[in-house]
Amino acid sequence: MIPYPRSIRARSTLVASAFALVALTVVGVTSAVAIRYSVQDGAYARAEQIAGEWSAMARAGRVPRMIPVSGDIDLVELVDTQGRVLAASPAARDHPQLSSMRLPGDDRVQRLTEGCVTVVAMRVAPNPDAPVMLAGRVTPALVHGHRLEYVLTGVALVLVAIVAWSSWAAVGRTLRPVAGIRARMAEITVSDLSLRMEVPPGKDEIAMLVRTANDTLARLDDAVAQQRSFASTTSHELRNPIAGLRMQLEEAIIHRDEVDPHETIHSALAVADRLEAIVGDLLVLARLRADGPAIPELIDLGALVRQEVPRAEGLSVRVHANQDVLVKGSRIQLIRVLGNLLSNALRHADSAVDVFVTASDGQAEVAVADDGAGIARADRERVFERFTRLDDGRRRDAGGSGLGLAISRDIARSHGGTLFVADSTRGARFVLRLPRLDSPVVRPAPAQRADRRQPALSPAKTVLG
Repeated sequence: MIPYPRSIRARSTLVASAFALVALTVVGVTSAVAIRYSVQDGAYARAEQIAGEWSAMARAGRVPRMIPVSGDIDLVELVDTQGRVLAASPAARDHPQLSSMRLPGDDRVQRLTEGCVTVVAMRVAPNPDAPVMLAGRVTPALVHGHRLEYVLTGVALVLVAIVAWSSWAAVGRTLRPVAGIRARMAEITVSDLSLRMEVPPGKDEIAMLVRTANDTLARLDDAVAQQRSFASTTSHELRNPIAGLRMQLEEAIIHRDEVDPHETIHSALAVADRLEAIVGDLLVLARLRADGPAIPELIDLGALVRQEVPRAEGLSVRVHANQDVLVKGSRIQLIRVLGNLLSNALRHADSAVDVFVTASDGQAEVAVADDGAGIARADRERVFERFTRLDDGRRRDAGGSGLGLAISRDIARSHGGTLFVADSTRGARFVLRLPRLDSPVVRPAPAQRADRRQPALSPAKTVLG
C-alpha cells in the first residue's frame, strides 16, 4: 500500500493529478467514441450516396467499365453474383476485391468493414440475381484498430504530467514563504523574542499569517517582559522581609542574653504576616491571569455596596446608592475590589468615607472618596503598579503588600471596566466604572454576608461609624 504523502505540496500535486486523470479519461473516452462515430458514419453516408447513384446508372445500363469518381469515396465496383468485377474505379482496379460477402435475398443494402476498408454494398435491383454495387474508402489510419485510443491515452498522460508539474511548481512557489517563516520561527527563543518575520508584499493569506504571527510575538514579548519585571519586583519585595526576619532570628541566637525572645517572636510574626499577605495577593493575581472568565451573575451594585460596607471605629462611612444599578460579573471579584478600595479609604481618611453608586451613559459607577491627604497627580497611576506603596501608606500600614490596587484594576479590566483616581476637592477619590445593564430581565437576589452584625440599611443612604 502506497503511504499517503505528508507534504502539502505532494498532496496537492497528487490530488490535482488524480482529478486531471479522471477528467481526461472521461474526455478521452467520449472523444474516441465521438471521433469514431463521426468518421465512420460520415464515410458510410457518403459511400451509400455514391452506391445509390451508380446503382441507378447500372439499372439504366450506363455504367462504364472505368467508373469515374471524385472526393474521398474512391473505391467503387460493380460485381455480379459470381463475384466477377464488371466495372471499377481506377483506385479499385489496383485494390483487391472490396468484399466477398454476398447479400442475403431480403437485404438490399449493407454496411461492411473489410479489413481497413469501409464499404457499403447495394444490390442494383430487388432481384436476388442482380449485381451489387460496392462503394467505400480506405479507413483513416488514426481510427484503424486502436490507434486512436493509443494517441488519446498518450495525450492524456502528457497533460496529466503537465498538470502535476504545474501544481508542484505553483504550490512550491506559494509555500516558499512558509519555509522562510518556519526557519525564522526556529530562531526565536524565549530568551530573545525581539525577532520578527519579514512580511511579504500583498494582502494574501501568507502575508496575513505573517502579520498575525508578528503581532502574537509582540504580545508574547510584552507578556514575558512583564513577567520578568514582576518576578524581579516580587523577589525584591520578598527578599527584604525575609532578610530582616533572618537577621532578627540570628541576633536572638547569637545574643541570647541581650535580646528579648518575646519581642523577637512578635517581630517575626509581624514579618510573617506581611509575607503571608504578599503571597496571598500573588496567588490572587496568578488566578486572575490563569483562570478563564467566571460565569457572570446579575448584580445590583447599590445592594452589594451597602452589604459590604464595613464598620470603622471613629470613622463615618456614608453610602449614597441609586436603585437598580445593575451589572454582570463575578460577585466575589467585585467584593474584592470594593473591599480593597474601602480598606484603602479607611486607612487614609481623617474622619469620613463616602461611597457613591450612580449610573449614566450606559456606565455603572462606584466612587469611594475619603477626606485624607489625597494622592498627588503624579502618583495617580503609580499607585496601581505592583508593590507600589507611597510614604503615607507605609506609615499608616507597614504590613501591606502593595498589590491591592493592582489586583483591583485587573479585576475591573476583566469585567470590561476601568479603575482610576479622579479629581477631588479633598482626599482621594477612586472611581470604578463597569458596563451597565439598562433593561434587566430579572432582579438579582440580595447577597447575604457571613457577618450579620450590620443593622438594616436604608435603600437610599447609609451612615456607619
